[in-house]
Amino acid sequence: MPAAGDLRTFIIAAVCGLFIGTLLCYFTEYQKRVLNNLIMGFVNLMRAVPFLILAYLLYYGLPELGISLEAWTAGLLALIIYHGAYFFEILRSQRRVFSNGYIEAAVVQGFSRYTIFRRIVLPNIFSSALPLLGNQLIICLKDTAFLSIITVQEITAAANSVQATYFIPFNAFIVAIALYWAISIVLELLVKRLTVYSAKRGMSHV
Repeated sequence: MPAAGDLRTFIIAAVCGLFIGTLLCYFTEYQKRVLNNLIMGFVNLMRAVPFLILAYLLYYGLPELGISLEAWTAGLLALIIYHGAYFFEILRSQRRVFSNGYIEAAVVQGFSRYTIFRRIVLPNIFSSALPLLGNQLIICLKDTAFLSIITVQEITAAANSVQATYFIPFNAFIVAIALYWAISIVLELLVKRLTVYSAKRGMSHV
């Protein structure tokens, strides 16, 4: 059950984080100085703050403002916010090297900004960013282990409970490592499959 819960937390955080990263990338297409400064301020803040501090802030700090979150909700929200910023940075780096010729051709054809982003920009930058996105997904998976500190029951917390009860720390944490490793391998295989599929569809601007 802890492994299933850990996987559920990771999947929700990864999907929502990718959505936030994509949404922020879309907003930057408008080239609005104030909006871009706000987005970059948020991203720079997330890069400067350790993930565990953010999780502490949401779980232990917000109650002082009258906002109480369950441990799982606070942990999930921390994962989404934190990794959403990094997903945006990855997509933004690929957007910066994306040829404006494609955009100009689409504008001439009368496509809207949203259509250009959805059908031209996003598929290409997402395809090129797949290896980096895969690495970030693995980091997100490993960050779920920190949630045990705010009492979220996941793989690391379960391993710690087993070793404390049965005094078998080596066996308990070896199993935990094996589970994280297995999930990471699945992620790597998925990214490779997506990369091959994208290459066959010609979704690459490199």
